[in-house]
Order: sequence, then C-alpha cells, then structure tokens
Amino acid sequence: MKKLSEGRKMWLSVMAVFLVYAVVFILFEDYDRKFIMPFNEVSDWHLLLFSLVVMAGLAFLLFRYARRMDERISREQAEKENRMRRELTQNIAHELKTPVSSILGYTDTILDSPDMAEDVKNQFIVRTNAQARRLTTLLQDISTLNRMDYAKDMITKERVDVSVLFADIAQETAIALESRKMTLCNYLPQGIIIHGNYSLLYSIFRNLMDNAINYAGQGTTIEISAIQLYNCWQFTFKDNGNGIPAEHLPRIFERFYRIDKGRSRDMGGTGLGLSIVKNAVLLHGGNIKVNSPYTGGLSFEFSIMK
Repeated sequence: MKKLSEGRKMWLSVMAVFLVYAVVFILFEDYDRKFIMPFNEVSDWHLLLFSLVVMAGLAFLLFRYARRMDERISREQAEKENRMRRELTQNIAHELKTPVSSILGYTDTILDSPDMAEDVKNQFIVRTNAQARRLTTLLQDISTLNRMDYAKDMITKERVDVSVLFADIAQETAIALESRKMTLCNYLPQGIIIHGNYSLLYSIFRNLMDNAINYAGQGTTIEISAIQLYNCWQFTFKDNGNGIPAEHLPRIFERFYRIDKGRSRDMGGTGLGLSIVKNAVLLHGGNIKVNSPYTGGLSFEFSIMK
C-alpha cells in the first residue's frame, strides 16, 4: 500500500472533521433536539446545500494547498539528499586519495630505483600493503553502508546468538587489548538470541570495540552489559578512557566525521565505523545514544529488537 504524504494526511483529516460535522447536522439539524427529525422547512434544505457547497470549496482549496505542500517537501528532501550525496562523494574522494597516493608513491619509488637496498624495498612493500589494507577496509565500510541504504530488502536475517558473537570478537581483539594494557569486562548474559543479520550485528560490536581500543587510551577498562526487555535487548557499551568533548557528541555518528582527523587516520580508522553502528542498530528496529559520563570515557546505549 502506498504511503500517504503529509499533505494528503492533512487534507483527509480536515475533510473527516468536516464530514462528521455535516453528518451531525443532517441527523439532528441543530443541537437542541435529542432525536432524528426530517427537514420540515425549505430553509433547512438551503442551509444543508450551502454547507455542502462550502465543504466542496474548502476541499478544493485544501487539496491545492496540500499538493503544493507535498511538492515543497519533496523538493526540500531532494535538495537535502543531493547535498548529502555531494558531501559524501567529496568525503569518499578525499579518503581514497591518501592511501592511493601512498601506494603510487611507494611503488613508483621501487620501480624507479632498481638498485634500492632490499631492506628499504621491503619496508616500502610493507607500507604499501598497509595502505592497500586500509583502502580495502574503507571500500568494505562504504559497501556496508550502501547495502543498508539501498538494499534493505535484500538483507537476510537469521537466529544469532550475540553472546557467542561477542565472545568471538573478544578473542579476536585480545592481542590488541593486551598491547594497550586494556581490560575487557564482559557482563553479557548467556543466550542473547536475536533474529537479525549476522554480518551487521558483528559490525555493531566490532566497530564499538575497535573504537574503544583505538581511542580510549592505555590502561583503560571496557565494559559491556545487556538487559532483556519485553521485545528487545538493551545494551550498554562503555569505557573509562579519554572520552570526547561534549560539543562533538551529537555528530559522532555522521559519516566521515572526525574529531582529530590526523590522529584518526593514524589509528587506521575510516570515519565510517560509528555510522555503520547507528545504521545497523536502526535496521534492527532499535535506537542508539551516546554520552560522556562524569567518570570519563564514552557510554553507548542501544537497543536491538529480538
């Protein structure tokens, strides 16, 4: 069924109110009578006819206004989407430029220097590989967002045990946690079953882990917990690390938004991780918010429908 526009909703609402008034008038003629009586006077019929004419005129004017309102809303939405697409295209081009330039620079240097020492050449190859991996990660993140934006109906869902999923992530990130002397406190109960997309659910928790590992700071503690509500699971993912200034909190889920651009790139971030988290949560029928507790760090609270 086609969704009604805002203008048509308004028009139908006003017409419904006017129709109710007309029905009451026809049945009772005025508000003094307590039962239905036929119209005995010609003036009653004239008044009814006048009311119908007024109703028709009002319907016509409101319909024209509603159509113009819909056109204006559609035009504003189209302009907003075009602006967002332009910004996204510019951001993608900017993010791709750095690793591509690095790869070209390293490979050109190797090709133009046949007598280069093997240790220097290997160092350049390692750097080239690192930039290629960063480029691959960026393209994967862009692909994930595009899939959520334009192919929602093609995303398959299955029975996912989030407790097991996060345990796997904890194992995968154990070396990174240990190297930064960070502690992970996993308070998730066993058997968190969600009907969702495994890949996107993995992206939610993995991106939050990577974000904390990269930016919370040395020697910090990461905690994750969950409570079961009527139709969803409510998760809390927090750390006691560096946190971010309050003015940046409303924008951290924006695509390619960076608080410290140079530092973020040095950490290997693509600027899309938290945007993927938010979109994946929304796609699973939940919502997410972030705050900076007085104890420091960041706290993400989000829900996922069962």
